[in-house]
Amino acid sequence: MTTQNRFELEMNYRMLVGLGNPGKGYEQNRHNVGFMLLDQLAIGWQCALNPQGKFRAEWGKVTRGDHQWLLVKPLTFMNASGEAVQRLAAFYQVPASEILVVYDDLDLPLGAVRCRPEGSSGGHNGMKSIESRLGTREFPRLRIGIGRDERGKNATISYVLSDFSKSEKEHLGQALERAENLIEEWGNSSLEKAMSLFNGRIQQGESTE
Repeated sequence: MTTQNRFELEMNYRMLVGLGNPGKGYEQNRHNVGFMLLDQLAIGWQCALNPQGKFRAEWGKVTRGDHQWLLVKPLTFMNASGEAVQRLAAFYQVPASEILVVYDDLDLPLGAVRCRPEGSSGGHNGMKSIESRLGTREFPRLRIGIGRDERGKNATISYVLSDFSKSEKEHLGQALERAENLIEEWGNSSLEKAMSLFNGRIQQGESTE
């Protein structure tokens, strides 16, 4: 092991994981809001995300404030997301409490943002995979509401794998901005303060600043 690698492993890391499915055909799907937020953060934080087969993820490292962050997009498809998360967490010795997972939630209305320090998968297959691989539910999760299809449960799969409409994209953009502000606040202060400031739903005409 090189001196540089040894130094990196001695640092304290936080991991941001965005869930989604890889490939052009999925880019704008409702199920890919986790990827969307990670891409937005990577641009704002000037963090290059590069695919690496060893970890089965597109990921990058960046230092902001007192923290070294790993930005991670698993490339295993949603149902096996935990594989990439577990591999990177083990290699960089990231405790579960420092892994924040961002994903879509059918049970939240479009534009709603909810962060919790722990919880259940709520039936989300990506979260089920991560909980199984990490062996715990005690890690932060940031849910971004996509609402439900009015046609009922039988339409759920086609709904989450469909793209946002033009009118929905405005609310989505505001929600992603709020989610990004929440993560920034976590880095600057604490998760508790970040949740108190930014958990909620963007109302029409509301600014996140």
